[in-house]
Amino acid sequence: MKIVKVTYTTTAAYAEQNQSNIKQVMADLQKINNPGINYNACLSPDGKTFVHTAFFKTDEDHKMLNDLPAFIHFQRQLKANGFEVPPKQELLSLVGSSTPVFR
Repeated sequence: MKIVKVTYTTTAAYAEQNQSNIKQVMADLQKINNPGINYNACLSPDGKTFVHTAFFKTDEDHKMLNDLPAFIHFQRQLKANGFEVPPKQELLSLVGSSTPVFR
């Protein structure tokens, strides 16, 4: 299992569009329904800091997300519109979960 956490802050002007792009990624992930991907994105109270947490069963599952057209679009748009705080990526290890991470 691979767990990736990414935190970044967009400009206030771009935050709404970023949310829209994230929702499209999530809709596409729901359509493909890959049981090896558990991906979540949250917004901090400041309205412009995003925290993404992705659990991947295998490296192939991670590649599937990275190759998803909506995810590529999301990343390109995000990079083009700049950051107030650039992305910080962390690799995590699961200690426990209240529910199964994968179906």
